This record gives sequence, structure tokens and C-alpha cells, in this order.
Amino acid sequence: MIKRAVGISMAFVGVLVGAGFASGQEAMQYFVSFGEMGLWGVLVAAVLTTITGIAVLQLGSYFQANEHTAVYNRVSGPITSKILDIGTLITLFSIGFVMFAGAGSNLAQQFDGLPIFMGALIMLILVLLTGLLNVDKVTAVIGAITPVIIILIVGVTGYTLLTTDLDVAAAHEYAVNNVDGPLPNWWLSAMNYTGLNIMCAVSMAIVIGGNILDNRAVGLGGVLGGLTTLLLLALLVSSLFFVAPEVNGTDLPALALINGINPALGYIMTFAIFGMIFNTAVGMFYAMAKRLTRDKPHLFYPVYVIACLIGFALSFVGFQPLVANVYPILGYIGILMIAVMSFAWFKNRDKVKTETDRRMRARKLVARKLDPRKRFNKKNERELAKLANESNMATPEFVEVVSDEVLDELESDAELEDFDREDPAPSVTYVQHTKPVIPAIDEPDTTSAAPTTSAADGANTETTAGSNATPANAPVGNPDTTIDTAAAPTTTPDADLDFGGPEDSNATQKS
Repeated sequence: MIKRAVGISMAFVGVLVGAGFASGQEAMQYFVSFGEMGLWGVLVAAVLTTITGIAVLQLGSYFQANEHTAVYNRVSGPITSKILDIGTLITLFSIGFVMFAGAGSNLAQQFDGLPIFMGALIMLILVLLTGLLNVDKVTAVIGAITPVIIILIVGVTGYTLLTTDLDVAAAHEYAVNNVDGPLPNWWLSAMNYTGLNIMCAVSMAIVIGGNILDNRAVGLGGVLGGLTTLLLLALLVSSLFFVAPEVNGTDLPALALINGINPALGYIMTFAIFGMIFNTAVGMFYAMAKRLTRDKPHLFYPVYVIACLIGFALSFVGFQPLVANVYPILGYIGILMIAVMSFAWFKNRDKVKTETDRRMRARKLVARKLDPRKRFNKKNERELAKLANESNMATPEFVEVVSDEVLDELESDAELEDFDREDPAPSVTYVQHTKPVIPAIDEPDTTSAAPTTSAADGANTETTAGSNATPANAPVGNPDTTIDTAAAPTTTPDADLDFGGPEDSNATQKS
């Protein structure tokens, strides 16, 4: 679970922190512009991000959503849901084309003479190619790049704080008088910033959560993502606060910061920022296209391409003006999103926990059913059917999702080199045999000899299809009584599974 949670948190942070974070432009406008109070704003933003991140990821997992309206429609009224849906689509598209602008500014700032449109064009090509991948691979791509930017930001900002004269009063005076911010006070700026980030991340986060069955891992991923955001934002804002005179006015203050330390490192930072911009751009356009084509999934890629091309054209407005004018509007919509999603999660947290326990238990039972090394009995089968019927998911979807996860795990198990999900190894269903009928007291004592099974008694004794009869010396009533595996049924279990009861290929039959 820990490994999966870390992967989820990296993907979440990768979508969340985007170009404005990695570039330092958001940090300058939303926090540094308020001086010392901006540092308190970082704490407010981190707390709100953690709470909302947990809510969004877990609700996505709970509803097994493949696009954001699958959650919006279930946690809010029709009007609010529509507002959030429209606001999300506007945000996805707006942030998407801002990312193209950021990619152009990033390369142009580091490589003198390079036209801005070249960086945007390279980004367009990469984003279009990534759109051909499925959500698992997109999540993996986003999560893989994130650790690089984390290491660089921590290293650069930590070095800056250790080597710079930390004159708080002088830094505060310069920041409040020279750094422009889009909002009137620090706490509203912090809330708006969080709202903006949530609007950026919510759609892809719902898709990420909806692709994971284990809600606990998803929740832990939200916690780790929030804490990672707090660390990165605190370091970035603090370092830019003290070097504001040197980096203020540049499109990418973080890049200017690292170039001031060592120009050679600036090239590494350039490509790291470019990677983070790529993360966000992919997340925005991928989630938007998923939403627009929810009823016509075969049109996903054409819609994805058209959206990217329009965004590329709009990116020529410029990165810094777009951040200053587009982001605050989206942030206000995001504040509504934070309120709706956090309230829905808090109100339904018990249901979410119960469903999580149900899914994890079902997963263990399915693993017993499909893993040739484990036992699966009729009691397990009945419990599995009950879990499927009680789940908030439709039974066919529950069957498919649970069995697919288990089959993926079995295929990757080094001990099962020959396991094939399309043709699994034969499985044995273990059953609990009924006790022999005890003779009446006044009847002749026949217990001294080994009991024999009459035709009538045999009707009450369950055996697996094709197995030998139960040995006479088998422990009476022992639920773990097994059969000779050499006599196991030769039929293979259905890879899709049927939780409807004992009528599947592994079910025992009356003799």
C-alpha cells in the first residue's frame, strides 16, 4: 500500500504544482508580494490542499470515476454540479494553454535568441504523443518526473537559505513595495491560490483516484501529496522572499534563482521546469478530453488534439500576463470546489471507509479464488457474492475491477512465471463436509468400525466435481479438509469471475 500511495502522491503533486509553482511565478505573486504575511499564507494553502486532496482522491476512488462529473453529480445538486463542471472545463483549458506559454518562456529565458514559440511547439508535440497512452501510463509519466523537480527545488532553495543574508525586515519592505500581486490581502490570496491549484488538479486527481480500488492507499497518497506541497511551497516562497530584488520581473523567478547560484545548474533546472510544465499540460488536456467525450470515448483523441492546437494558438498572449489575469478568476471558482468536495467527503467518510473495507476483503477472497497456491471454499464464495451485492459499485463493475487488480498482481508474481490471465491454472474449491448422521441410542452400536456412507447419507455429503470420496479417516467437520489436488477439476476459472453464487466453474456440485 505504501508504494502505491507514494506513486499516487507523486502523480497528484505533479499535476498540482505545475508551471506556475516550478517557475516561481505563482509564489511571487500570491505569497512574496505580501512580505512576512505571505509565509503564513503558505501554511493556510498547505492545510487546505491536504484536506481537499484527500477528499478528491478518495471520492474518485469511491465512485470509481473515469471523469469528474461522475463525482460532481453524486455529491452536489444539479445547479452546483453544472457550475463546477463548466468551471473545471474552463480551468483545464485555460491552464493548458498557459502551460504552452510557460514552456516557450522557459526555454527562451535560458537559451538566448531562441524564439518563444519553439518551446511551445516542442511542448505541443510531446503532449500530443502522450495523449495516445492510457490513464495508467499517463499517471506513471506524470509521477516519474515529479521527484526530479522536488530534488532540484529542495536543493536550490535550501542552498539559497543557507548562503543568503536573511534580513527579514529588508526583504519584507522590498516585497510589499515592489512585487505585484493580483489580490488585496494575504489570506484571500492563499485561499485563491489553493482554489486555483485544486481546479488544476481536481479532474485528473478524480481520474487517478478512480483508477485505484484501495481507498486507504488513495487517502494516504493525498496526505503525502499535501505534506510534499507544504515542504516545496515553504522552501520556494522563503527563498524567493529573500532574493526578490534579483529575480523580480522575470517570467521564471526560480530559473533566475538557480542561474544566480551556478549557470550550469540553470540548464538542468530548465529541463526540470519543462518537465513539470509538461506534467500539468498533459493532465489538463487529458482530463478535459476525457470529460468532453464521456459518451463517445472513440472521439477522445481527436478532441484532445483539437484542444491542444487551440491552446497552442492562445499561448502567444504571454506567460506572466496570463498568470496575473487568468489565475485569480479560476481561483475563486476553486474556493467553491474546495467547499463542496471537502463537505461531501466529511459527510460521507463513514460510507467511504465501509466500502474500502468491503473492497479490500473482496480482493483477498478473489486472490484466494484465482491464486493456485491458496484455498477457496464455499463459505468464501458466499461471502464474495454478498460483498459484491452490498458494494456501491454495480456488480459487473465490481467483479471486473477487483478481478483485474488481482490478475495484474498474479501476472507480476515471480513465483507464478507461467500464470496467464487468459488461461489461468486450474483452481480447487475447498468445501466443508457435513458430519455423518449419528445413530440413535437404542440402535445397535456400529461406531467401532469405520463408518460407511450409504446412498441416502451420500446425498448429504458434498464433494468437488471429479474428486474422490472423502477418506474415512478425515477429521470430522474440519473446514480445512482438502481433496487430492491431482483429482482437481480440469476446468479453468473465468477470468472475469461471477460473484452471483455457486454456479461458476469452480463451484462444488452435489454428488
